[in-house]
Amino acid sequence: MDRATYQRLYEALVNFDDVARLARAEHRDEELLFVIHTHRVTRDATRRFYVVKRQVPRLVAQWKRGRTILDIAQEWRFPPVLMGQLMLGDLGVPRKKVWQVFLHPETAPDRRLREEVERLLAVDMIYSPHGMELQRERGRRGEERMHRWLERHGIGYRTEKDLRGKYAKTPDALLDEAIIFFGQKLKWLESKANFGDDVELRKNLKRQLGPYTELFGEGAVVYWYGFVDGAESPPGILLWDAETFEGITPIVQAPHARSHAGPPSRDHAPRESPGPTPSGPGSAPGEPAGAPPP
Repeated sequence: MDRATYQRLYEALVNFDDVARLARAEHRDEELLFVIHTHRVTRDATRRFYVVKRQVPRLVAQWKRGRTILDIAQEWRFPPVLMGQLMLGDLGVPRKKVWQVFLHPETAPDRRLREEVERLLAVDMIYSPHGMELQRERGRRGEERMHRWLERHGIGYRTEKDLRGKYAKTPDALLDEAIIFFGQKLKWLESKANFGDDVELRKNLKRQLGPYTELFGEGAVVYWYGFVDGAESPPGILLWDAETFEGITPIVQAPHARSHAGPPSRDHAPRESPGPTPSGPGSAPGEPAGAPPP
């Protein structure tokens, strides 16, 4: 997607209702638009978190005069559940139990707060427990799709679970043998159920993908919802979108002395023969970023 189009969509996706409206008007994938909307909401909430937090005593006073938390959140253009979390701490709910009220609204201290919390949960598709689970499920689907691709091509690999405790950082798939891609030996793959705009790419490359190259060598990251045209990555990291990734028929490096990652994996894909010859490979992003700001 070209940057101008992405920026236009990013600026237009202010509210959750804008997702379905733009999907209909422009015949675009609704899930892609929701991912872009999530980028906008979470970044804005992170940027303004402490600005809003400083206003909580004044906002709580408005609530006591009859305003609802949802009305206040909408006025401030702030995620409803996040606004509720900030305000409940000043409304008699112990701070350590605030999130429990959003998990179990019936534990709210009174009927008014219970009903308000239920309303906040119903309208917040990003910061509510349900919204966060949707983001986690999107991530799981991406990882499973990557693993199925590896298994379809007979490529052995280890997952984050397999490697837990062995390395400071672990990719979604550390390959038993490298994939040869236009002369590059790719040793790891990472799944991102996200759209890679410039902000997301910088964050991922600095915090996560760059260290993989230091630990394991070259690799590739798949942004299932695409990324901005002209996006660049450091040497040793390839960027692929879903169409590119699914269209690759990999060449697998012939088995030889094993890498430091240990013996070949057996729980995922059998290693019975080298991979097939390539047929038209090519190259072409967020945890959602749905976690609350600190």
